[in-house]
Amino acid sequence: MQDPAFVKRAFAGVADRYVCTNHVLSLGLDILWRKRLVRLVADAAPQTVLDLATGSGDVLSALERIYPEARGIGVDFCPEMLVHARRRGLSNLLVADALCLPFAPGCVDAVTVAFGLRNMESWPKALSEMNRVLRPGGRLFLLDFSLPTAPLFRRPYAFYLHWLLPRIAGLLTGKREAYAYLAESIDPFPSGAAMRALLMESGFHSVQIQPLTFGVACLYTAETPGAPAPAEDLGAPAGRAAR
Repeated sequence: MQDPAFVKRAFAGVADRYVCTNHVLSLGLDILWRKRLVRLVADAAPQTVLDLATGSGDVLSALERIYPEARGIGVDFCPEMLVHARRRGLSNLLVADALCLPFAPGCVDAVTVAFGLRNMESWPKALSEMNRVLRPGGRLFLLDFSLPTAPLFRRPYAFYLHWLLPRIAGLLTGKREAYAYLAESIDPFPSGAAMRALLMESGFHSVQIQPLTFGVACLYTAETPGAPAPAEDLGAPAGRAAR
């Protein structure tokens, strides 16, 4: 659960160097993690994909290359981040809050969220909203940070996360406080069995968990109840697309 005003300011402040900084801080592992997510989405063969907290459009850009048959739309509440998504050639973008999406119920086949749920004001509300816009039998693909469970790895990772990472990011972006927030946001964020319980409480089932890189990140997939319904057009959202 986060302060949306602070999160928006933080992301706006690092938007110009966000992608490069992430690659440096994760030693490029974030690229591999997103590729794993996108491969799972492509294997599910959805017609429509809603990418929440799309940021600079990493997921949608990769999905266009791997599975161009899908119609993707990116949503983010930070306009400064979407500037960089447009520079990558993405056009189906919308400034909106993931807790109040301007879409009809059951209008998309898949929802993707990569490192975004953790930054939202209410995790249960966000997940319930994702459930609402998914069709019966729709799929959620959620990628986010978690804490390693192996004791030998957990302590050095905590040192990196809370001490080294903010300092390195501060040198790269001049916004050390934004990355200090990143480190602090990971500790209370549910992962593993706790995230499974949260997803099920939000109306999802068939939850699958894939720990990545010793549990530094986790990839979750889940489904909404019911058989897939016939495809319907997303329609015009009740908001204005980012220009």
